[in-house]
Order: sequence, then C-alpha cells, then structure tokens
Amino acid sequence: MSIAFRVCVAACALLSVPVSSVAHSGARPIQHVIISFDGAHDLAQWQRSRTLAARTGARFTYFLSCVFLLSKETRREYHAPGKGAGKSNVGFAQSKEEVAARLAQIRLARSEGHEIASHGCGHFDGKNWSKADWLNEFASFSTILRDAYAINGIAREPADWRKFAETEISGFRAPYLSTSKALYAALSEAKFAYDASGVSRGPAEPEGAGGVTRFALPQISEGPASRRVIAMDYNLFVRHSGGLERAGEAAAFETRALEAFRAAFEVQYSGERVPLQIGFHFTLMNGGAYWRALERFAEEICVKRDVECLSHEAWLGRNRAEPAKTEPGLGG
Repeated sequence: MSIAFRVCVAACALLSVPVSSVAHSGARPIQHVIISFDGAHDLAQWQRSRTLAARTGARFTYFLSCVFLLSKETRREYHAPGKGAGKSNVGFAQSKEEVAARLAQIRLARSEGHEIASHGCGHFDGKNWSKADWLNEFASFSTILRDAYAINGIAREPADWRKFAETEISGFRAPYLSTSKALYAALSEAKFAYDASGVSRGPAEPEGAGGVTRFALPQISEGPASRRVIAMDYNLFVRHSGGLERAGEAAAFETRALEAFRAAFEVQYSGERVPLQIGFHFTLMNGGAYWRALERFAEEICVKRDVECLSHEAWLGRNRAEPAKTEPGLGG
C-alpha cells in the first residue's frame, strides 16, 4: 500500500460513515459485485477461477492461507499463537513442486489484475487471541509469503516478488469469520487497508472504523422458505446437506444457490446498487454444485455493461481515489 492510499483510507474511516459507491447526481451507479476465494489452495481451482475471469471480465480477491506455501519439510517455519511449530488446521502443501506451482498461479493471477490478500496462515479460530497474537500471525504470513522461494529451495525467484509481498497485501479475512476487538486493533496497527470478516443482515456499504475499511458478507434469502444464509459456499453446503456430501442432489443444490445469487443481485441492481459480496472456497462441495452456480452467475451478470465484478482492493480504489463510476440512462 502506498502512504497516500493508507492516509486516505484512514482519514475516511475515522469519520465512521459508510463509504458509498452510489452517486447522487441522478445517474445510475455501476453495480459492483465482489467475489472472493478463501484459502486459495487447490491448483485446479486456481486455473478454473482464472479461466472464469478471462471469460467474464471479472477480477477476484484470493484470501491466501500461507501454510499452502510450506511443504511437509518446511512446515515448521510456521508457529501459530498457542500452538506447536508446524501445526495447521488445514494442512500444508504436499511437496516443494506443489508450492512452486501455487506460486506460479499467484503470479499469474496478480498479472491478470486479481488481488492477493491474507487469510492468515493456519486457519485457526483466533477469537481468543490477543492483539500480540494477531500481530504474530500477520508477521508469519508476511515472512512466509516474502521468503517462499528461499524457504522451499525454489530457484529463480522473480525480481519483483519481495516487493509484491511487502507492499501489495492490503486486505484480510479471518478464518471462520471470527473477529474480536483484539483483531481489529491489530489490523489497524499492521496498517491493513481493509478487513472482510464481517457479516451483515443484507448487502451493506463498507464502513470505515479505526483506519480500516470493513467489508461484510451479506445474509441473503435462499430456498423455498427464503431463509437467510451467509452468501458463501460453505454456508450453503451446511444449509443444504448439514455439511455432508450429497452429490446425488447436486443439481438441485446448484439451482437453489444460483437462484439465491440472482435474487440478491436483482434487489441491488434494481434498487440502490449497494455492492454485493459473495465468498467461496477452493473446495468442491456437494459435487461442485456451488462452483457451477457461481460460474453461471458470473457469466450472466459480470458481462453487463453497468456491472463490474471486481476485487475488494479495486473497490477501494474506485471509491477512495475517484468519484463513483456511473452509466447514465441504464435501467436497473
């Protein structure tokens, strides 16, 4: 993050008012849709998401877990607060070669305009961590990302890699969306531009607090009873099948997820055009039902000329550095 960008984020956030993407000139604002992926593990899903982006013009946020940049041999480089060295809730990469392939995917995604952000490292629930614990976790992420080539003995580290690792990680999402006062204090001290760990009743404008912009995944109506669920694949998985695989019903689950995404989008597209946020993982749940729903959704809406599917970082750039982009005369 540049110093100017951080100052702007802090100044706006301290006002404790919503950061609006809606223009008040009478023109219809662009509808923003922010799609993100937690963990960023499976290599096939890296490629699949990037292919979807190329097909639709979307740009995504990848919340990376840094343990996937460590192999079984190098896992002790990570030491989580209150845990033994080399411990992780989500495992590690299987080999040096896997780490190298993931680093290549990160570089490709970055070159294509996607955002790499932090999901911490070991995917532990930090609700009881202190501010110092969180700062330790952030430091682990930064060090492991920066030194990933050297730690794993991978040759030909790109010349710009360390600069990227040290200056371009501006956002964070907590594992399990588990937040606390200590986390927010640590985020502010660590100079993150934004946190994306919140949950809101419905789509909500990001808000500034303590120098950090807070994004929230919305609860959206879903299913025959239109009950609210967090707009995330894992929450749909739990809603539909109790978190157990029922691949035989994948088509029905795909339809339900797609209909929920469409309905949530239409409310904003036809109304105030508050940004719609959707969260995903690189895990295929219920036979890949939710990924197929996401692909169909993105193919429908990201190609509209008055819709922009963008990263959290890009949203901040649009709304901090310049007036809201609008398309006069477009219906919604």
